[in-house]
Amino acid sequence: MRLRLKRRRFGQIGIVSTFGTLLNGLRGKTQAQQKPQSYTQSTSGVVDVKLRINGVEHSLKIDPRVTLLDALRERLNLTGSKKGCDHGQCGACTVLINNRRVNSCLTFAIMHTDAEITTIEGLAQGDNLHPMQAAFIAHDAFQCGYCTPGQICSAVGLVNEGHAKSDADIRELMSGNICRCGAYPNIVDAVRDVVQGKKDAAV
Repeated sequence: MRLRLKRRRFGQIGIVSTFGTLLNGLRGKTQAQQKPQSYTQSTSGVVDVKLRINGVEHSLKIDPRVTLLDALRERLNLTGSKKGCDHGQCGACTVLINNRRVNSCLTFAIMHTDAEITTIEGLAQGDNLHPMQAAFIAHDAFQCGYCTPGQICSAVGLVNEGHAKSDADIRELMSGNICRCGAYPNIVDAVRDVVQGKKDAAV
């Protein structure tokens, strides 16, 4: 009886193992068919990726699972984007991708090979600050400064979206960016200043 049970269990294990091998083979074929043409993968698992950041094209060899945030900080030394929660909950890593604000800790670098990526380092034009940067300084909209790069990038994206019609809108649409120092009233003032400046310029 024991021998019969052992044979049955051995057969079940063999069936499961064979099915698992077949399934992995099918997955491998599917992934190979769907692989984007914008990067190449070596046998070591590393991919060649080209990213356009702040108007400059960078060529990198990275693991496909590397987030955009880690690529910026660890490979390109663009450390303005901060690693806060690493779960997309604090907004400290916010960058602009095609002028839209994105939490760079939640997206893979290889997903943005054809995009225009702008970090806090790319907002100023030489010695001329971006209007949002100047407004943050004028309104003292920061204290420790850790969240400030993400706050500014998010605020620039918010203004680009054109949804900041009131202070309540600004508070709601900036709620994904946390300031542990509590500089929220000054941040609202800074964003309102830039929105109003765009309105005045359009008149």
